[in-house]
Amino acid sequence: MTTKTIAGKTVQVNDEGFMTNPSEWTREIATAIAKEEGLADLSASHWKVIDFCRGDAGGNGKSPTLRRITTVTGLSTKEMFALFPKGPAKKVARISGLGKPEGCV
Repeated sequence: MTTKTIAGKTVQVNDEGFMTNPSEWTREIATAIAKEEGLADLSASHWKVIDFCRGDAGGNGKSPTLRRITTVTGLSTKEMFALFPKGPAKKVARISGLGKPEGCV
């Protein structure tokens, strides 16, 4: 396990850069990670997805899959790719301070 300073806070991350302790996550950290991922501004739609993912993971400890995100939030896969280009489930999990979703390569 490695540590990384994000938004002025030292957090634990794995080799792929995913936070390993979701309780260390803050909205400021999410904003900083989003910038690292090429997302300059997080809109209300971004936060809807991020908040859903954090809440969903709280119930079972796992990042939701893209299918689960689209089903529950009502956003289409196309909308998810527009919000989180190039791998939305993986990208939103990282921004949300969660582990990589199962099934992501």
